[in-house]
Amino acid sequence: MDLFRTPQVVLFTRDIDRAVAFYGALGFDEAFRTPTAGTPIHVDLVLDGYRLGLATETSTRDDHGLDPVTDGQRAAVILWTDDVPSGYERLIELGATPVKSPEPWLDRLLIAWVEDPDGHLVQVVQATS
Repeated sequence: MDLFRTPQVVLFTRDIDRAVAFYGALGFDEAFRTPTAGTPIHVDLVLDGYRLGLATETSTRDDHGLDPVTDGQRAAVILWTDDVPSGYERLIELGATPVKSPEPWLDRLLIAWVEDPDGHLVQVVQATS
């Protein structure tokens, strides 16, 4: 028996409704929410088997005694696609801040970078060969 399973990343946010709407517009489906009514303090979203958690800054601080960082380039959500330029433009349309426009990398990938509405990095990437 393996000790660990089903890894996920949780991003901290000051505006969970905005964050849920942003990732929902990218195709993530809601899998968990607490509380179930009103403004949530934690929401899990799933895309293609990958689970992304969103937790409010205040609940993380109040409920767990932690000091979360809600913005900045502390982690990156990587989204594979067959069309980086379209994916990059769609992220910007949804409120992401452009960081690096599409460019080749390692002679076999095309990548672009944005920041989500909380400042977390999001990379779109496609194989070119």
